[in-house]
Amino acid sequence: MNRTLLILGLVLVLGTAVHAQPTSPAKLDGIYKRELLGTREIIPYDDIREADIYWEKRIWRNIDFREKINLPFTWPVDPFVQVVYDAVMSGELTAYSPLYDDFREGTAIPTDELKARFNKVDTTWILDETTYEEVPVIVVNEFDYKTVQKIQIKEDWVFDEETSTMVVRIIGLSMIRDRIDPTTGEVITTETMFWLYYPDLRNVLIRHEVFNDKNSARYLTYEDIFEMRLFNSVVVKEDNVYDRNIESYATGIDQVLESERIKQQIFEFEHTLWEF
Repeated sequence: MNRTLLILGLVLVLGTAVHAQPTSPAKLDGIYKRELLGTREIIPYDDIREADIYWEKRIWRNIDFREKINLPFTWPVDPFVQVVYDAVMSGELTAYSPLYDDFREGTAIPTDELKARFNKVDTTWILDETTYEEVPVIVVNEFDYKTVQKIQIKEDWVFDEETSTMVVRIIGLSMIRDRIDPTTGEVITTETMFWLYYPDLRNVLIRHEVFNDKNSARYLTYEDIFEMRLFNSVVVKEDNVYDRNIESYATGIDQVLESERIKQQIFEFEHTLWEF
């Protein structure tokens, strides 16, 4: 009896093995496997001594995603704003108050407060067609990365006497969100969401690929865009005794000219340091 059961078991196993469908290998979307992105690491900045600083200028710039050169920021496969937002909400990055860009102690915003601020739950009332009574409906307004069309960076330009080079370092980054009227769908105003300390942000940006329209085999990361200066921007402020933005003392074409003047001033300073 036991022998008969054993033979029947072997027949069933062999029959299952014969009729089993072979497992197909995972399909590769391309002719090679892209693995280098996960191996990238940020390159640490060189130390700069205060005694070697000959000249310094701090400026603030706005990067508008709607400009053609800045379109990689909005790549729908991995949009920049969503990458940063997810890192903040997961606690990987610390967000600081939009009122201060010096990352002082006590200005960090708790993650729970950020979630409540940018993922609001509202209650609306609709008419029930059966009872003809108004009933409450919970509406969850989740954060939409498309409402962020600009970011602002704060950076320092210094001339290092030790290496005789002009060095630019981004210190902080903030996201500027459009506030939209729910009834008309039009933009009412803009608001700064929060500030981020850029040296901490580099570890996140190095892990996310950006579309490269020049060469699909040469992948770029968001960290490359900032460090290689592959973006266009408008200067909105330089350090000054009144601590005011350009828009507070210039309008229209004068505002544009003032922005270009600051850019040209930095270029001419470095240029005139050398004799040809």
